[in-house]
Amino acid sequence: WVNNCVGENNQKYFIPFTLYIALLSLHGLLISAYHFVVCVGSEWRQCSSVSPPTTVVLLLFLIFESLLFSIFTAVMFFTQISAIWNDETGIEHLEMDHRNWERKSRWRSVQAVFGRFSLSWLNPFTMPPLSASHQPYSYAV
Repeated sequence: WVNNCVGENNQKYFIPFTLYIALLSLHGLLISAYHFVVCVGSEWRQCSSVSPPTTVVLLLFLIFESLLFSIFTAVMFFTQISAIWNDETGIEHLEMDHRNWERKSRWRSVQAVFGRFSLSWLNPFTMPPLSASHQPYSYAV
């Protein structure tokens, strides 16, 4: 799904995206399940404008789809958080590659992606911190 498109410069955007999609899918799952339970306990004709069997099939499909998508995006979210936390990429983890650099502390790894702790961590529209290789040069006069 990601196809190696998540990198150092866009990981800050991808993590809230997966979190919000997982939460919205979970919300859809809960609303669909609630609607299904309410319709089972009452007259089916009052729950939907379509026939009761069609309503059941559509609700079950929506519940199944919401469940699968919330699990999928939650796994993507926790995989990215784990990669940041352990300061290694997925390829390094699979290859058991030995690092030739010093591992950052876990808090520094998180700050490298999100910046200093603030509520902007949850805002997908804030810019990620610039890495050392992308910092603009300042020339002293």
